[in-house]
Amino acid sequence: MTSTSCSPWSERIVIRDGVRLVCRDWGGSGTSTGTGTGTGTDVLLLHGLAGHSGEWDATARLLRDSGHRVVALDQRGHGGSERHPGDVSRAAYVADAVAVIDALGLQRPVLVGQSLGGSTALLTASAHPGLPRALVLVEAGPGGANPGVQEQIGGWLRAWPLPFPSREVAAAYLGDGKQSVGEGWAAGLEERADGLWPRFDPEVMVRSLDESATRAFWDEWTAVACPTLTVLGQGEQGGIIGGEEYAEMVRLRPALNGASVPGAGHDLHLERPAILHGLIVDFLREVVGAASPGLGVASAP
Repeated sequence: MTSTSCSPWSERIVIRDGVRLVCRDWGGSGTSTGTGTGTGTDVLLLHGLAGHSGEWDATARLLRDSGHRVVALDQRGHGGSERHPGDVSRAAYVADAVAVIDALGLQRPVLVGQSLGGSTALLTASAHPGLPRALVLVEAGPGGANPGVQEQIGGWLRAWPLPFPSREVAAAYLGDGKQSVGEGWAAGLEERADGLWPRFDPEVMVRSLDESATRAFWDEWTAVACPTLTVLGQGEQGGIIGGEEYAEMVRLRPALNGASVPGAGHDLHLERPAILHGLIVDFLREVVGAASPGLGVASAP
């Protein structure tokens, strides 16, 4: 199950209903391991659409070194997990997260998700209120019906100039001027004889947005019972969570913790992993009592 002898994480495989799910298990001294101080919490990291578990490497390492047990999941259809699952409903993504938590023995983990992974985390917390200790949404929220999102995202994915001849070329294209973002996306590509290719099928990605294109998840948002932190990008182009959506999130759940990261965009976990780490551990210290050193707090939205 170990990826390589020198890797800082171990590869863990979970099978749910015949679907292969691959995780990066960073270990650590969270509540499920019984190692170290035991003062940290277990953490499950969930990437966004067309992403991969490696996007979380910098954040995962920081969280582990802060005393947490950390696991990052390649969600179905992504990365090393099943490339063409028959079911890409929101419920299937949620069931996968629960299966990984159970199989790897994570004890009331903190669910941290970016973008589509944030949606998975939110819906998991809503459907299983006793399961997570806390919820962290990175550039994610209940959203609203967006009928054009599939055409927009699908068009972008299909337009990639494949295969990429090198990771440098891929990073330049995918980062759109942001080196850390481009490198994060390029790290998820697989090498073939003719070049680098994505580890997902664009049509599977489009189908994964079926529910998000037609509905919002406000009922699920109000059903979340655990402490929640929302982290938003505040770069020149901003993130995907607008002021009205955030205001409604606060109105429905006044105890919501919120922060924004100036200068960062939708992929703020790639742009500012140290700041994100600081926000998470400060949040956990305040609402959970996990003993972790913080690295400062960004401005609230």
